[in-house]
Amino acid sequence: MSTDSKSPFLELKALAALEHMRFSTRQRIEGAYSGRHQSRQKGGAGEFTDYREYSDGEDLRRLDWKVMARTGKAYVRLFQDEKNLLCTLAIDASASMKFGAQSSSDLRGSKMEYAQYLSSALSHVICRGQDQVGLAILTDRLQEYLLPGSTPGHVAHIQQLISEIQPVPETRMSGAMQQLFEQSKSRGVLMLMSDFLVEDLDELFAAVRLFRHRQSEVIILHLIHPDEERLPAGTAYRFEGLENEGSVDCSPAEIQSLYQQRFQAHTDSVRTLSLTNGCDYLRISTAIPYLQTLGEFLVEREG
Repeated sequence: MSTDSKSPFLELKALAALEHMRFSTRQRIEGAYSGRHQSRQKGGAGEFTDYREYSDGEDLRRLDWKVMARTGKAYVRLFQDEKNLLCTLAIDASASMKFGAQSSSDLRGSKMEYAQYLSSALSHVICRGQDQVGLAILTDRLQEYLLPGSTPGHVAHIQQLISEIQPVPETRMSGAMQQLFEQSKSRGVLMLMSDFLVEDLDELFAAVRLFRHRQSEVIILHLIHPDEERLPAGTAYRFEGLENEGSVDCSPAEIQSLYQQRFQAHTDSVRTLSLTNGCDYLRISTAIPYLQTLGEFLVEREG
């Protein structure tokens, strides 16, 4: 699959190193088109329905060698109990995602920039596997929503919207997730990409539970900047809130121990809420190159 995307966050040459890898779902899923994932839909399981062009990395046992001998092209046989994947990338666009930016008008080095690279790459990988990808941009409301699709133009549009994300000073995201649930009707996979520095964490995961009750697979991608894990060394700093919380003047040494306790409690809470609600959880450090994170994630999913 190729797109006409001109997104600065889509590095196709770098992604070529992952060309043989595909995103895999852990659960049976539901989709509208034939693909390579097992479906919940019953009736006629194993019944041949169609052919699809072979993709690099697929099981060679799926090839129809007779068709290949006649046409010189590689095709795999599709069956009624196999469906494609519907995946929605949901990205937190609250102002705390700007943390790590080099300046107030430049997102380089921030959690948001990392999310933009990672989500752009994921959209490419998912659709290259002949599955469908959608996009949700979350603030205190559902700022943007595109249903899953797989055409080159659709994927390019998603990547353009990702490149244009501008974080806004909001600290509540549960309403946006509720809206997303109401507007998305099909089962599939939801990847929620956030730092989870929100005031309504319990309410947010209550909304996540709605997707799990629908039997969608939910993957929590928890982004953490290394400077959040440990305060900087020095005698005096002014800490500015990114979501209109004001500023605090203090010495890092005065609050180091308490800060680390509270930050660890926060990350533990996000992980616990994820796992107890039946979600997959992945803690992501923005200090690790996004391509390494993506490669390890895809390998782990293939299991």
